[in-house]
Amino acid sequence: MAFRNHGPDAVLVSRVDSRSPLSSHSPHGIRLDDADWPMKFEDSALREAIRSAPHPDLAAKLARRRRRQVRRDWDDVKEVYMTRGMYIKCRTHGEVADALLATGDRAIVETSQYDYYWGCGRDIRGLNVFGRVLENIRRRLREDRDEP
Repeated sequence: MAFRNHGPDAVLVSRVDSRSPLSSHSPHGIRLDDADWPMKFEDSALREAIRSAPHPDLAAKLARRRRRQVRRDWDDVKEVYMTRGMYIKCRTHGEVADALLATGDRAIVETSQYDYYWGCGRDIRGLNVFGRVLENIRRRLREDRDEP
């Protein structure tokens, strides 16, 4: 299947597949701004409950239940935090960086049928922001590697 503007050889990823190292839900922990992820919530007790969930899928479920507690500026900052978080994940966990670099120069498409912001959506007209974030991080990792 060819994805709009991506071609038939695109790398297909799922942002929510906790088994994939390229997923934002993988069990590879990170620290950002001297705080454990997630940054989507300001309430420190809620952040700790999500962070300490025994599995990324359970953490995501807990976060979904607290949608009304999402920080007010989340729509303005979510792409920045996703980019920073995934970049730090790659820098912290070599196997994540290796998996991303192994995608070569192919387009990366987040395959969510329901998410038209992070993914391609059911009709492949979504923004695919997560795919673009990964492509930008891949480029940055190559630049980091090539610097003396």
